[in-house]
Amino acid sequence: MDFALSDEQQMFHDLFRDFAENEVAPCAEQTDRDEAIPTALLQKAAAQGFLGATLPEQYGGAAMDYLSYSLLVETVARHCLSMAAALGIHTMLSSMTILDGGSEAVKAEFLPRLAGGELGTFALTEPEAGSDAGAVQTRAVPEGEYYRLDGVKAWVSNAGQAGAHVVLALTTPGARLRGLSAFVVDAQTPGIFLGQREPTLGLRGLDIRTMYFEGCRVPASHLLGQLDHGWALVQRAFRRVRLSLAAAGLGAAGGALALGLKFAAERKQFGVPIAEKQAIQNYAADCAVEIEALRHLVHHTAWQADQGQDYESSASMAKYLAARVARDTANKMLQVHGGYGFSDEYAISRIYRDVRALRLLGGTDEIQRFAIARVLFEPEGLALQP
Repeated sequence: MDFALSDEQQMFHDLFRDFAENEVAPCAEQTDRDEAIPTALLQKAAAQGFLGATLPEQYGGAAMDYLSYSLLVETVARHCLSMAAALGIHTMLSSMTILDGGSEAVKAEFLPRLAGGELGTFALTEPEAGSDAGAVQTRAVPEGEYYRLDGVKAWVSNAGQAGAHVVLALTTPGARLRGLSAFVVDAQTPGIFLGQREPTLGLRGLDIRTMYFEGCRVPASHLLGQLDHGWALVQRAFRRVRLSLAAAGLGAAGGALALGLKFAAERKQFGVPIAEKQAIQNYAADCAVEIEALRHLVHHTAWQADQGQDYESSASMAKYLAARVARDTANKMLQVHGGYGFSDEYAISRIYRDVRALRLLGGTDEIQRFAIARVLFEPEGLALQP
């Protein structure tokens, strides 16, 4: 088995590292304070091809494979998890769903815009429909050559900075998942109203809002995939974003460890650097082992995706493990910082707050464990339900 990166992947990795260190890292604290990713940073990312990372070149994309994309997200998340999460939602949920289900005219209209600097969203969750997507109540009613959207979407990431929304709505009442359809909606369409940015514990740079659709008329040609077959698009989108979030967790964990190592080497107590204390060494070693194990799972999952294999279970495993490793690493490295770790003057505080969201985004820990268990029990003839 060859675990080496190809020459192209190594070239991409070097490019990602330069961008993350020179552009993302200096803006990380500002992003957290301002509760928005700087527009200038998004434009720089677009100019490098990162907002269209996995899109074909004909739509302005960089045509990266999934392993290269995972390296991008990991490297960005090492310095700013908000930016990495926004990138994953934009790319894996929004842009790739349009590529997956849009007509050629729709792809030609929206994908160059999304690759060029406009962010995308994925509006599925509702106040009464979280893990239970079948409880969606937003309606899409046909009106001639249009559909009229009415309903409320909650926790929509990128909403305040978006140029396009992928919206899931019920087109056959009472059919639950079998009546769900997906639409791409221009952010300037009349009938869309945005709530205030949610005041979140972490990921403060991720623009999360409630969206209200009131008589929003969307061209029928903006239907993604087949009518009433939106759930299949959602399932493929979830696989992609879970891989992305796993890579983000890997990067955040690596960033936390790097901060802890630097602090431990410089901070002196009892006349020596605290890195010479075995308790600190144990923290560092334990985190390094977990991060390396996670890295192999993330890269293997990305390889499966690139090979066209079924990676649904692997993506759930990777995302679940990433949330745990990022949480444990941030917690231990904050402890290494001592009282300083409790101060927002130190970046470990921001990472500690941010990584908590990884247990919620893209499906909760509980949903990941269910998805894994469902596959495990299939050979026993059991079809588990949530």
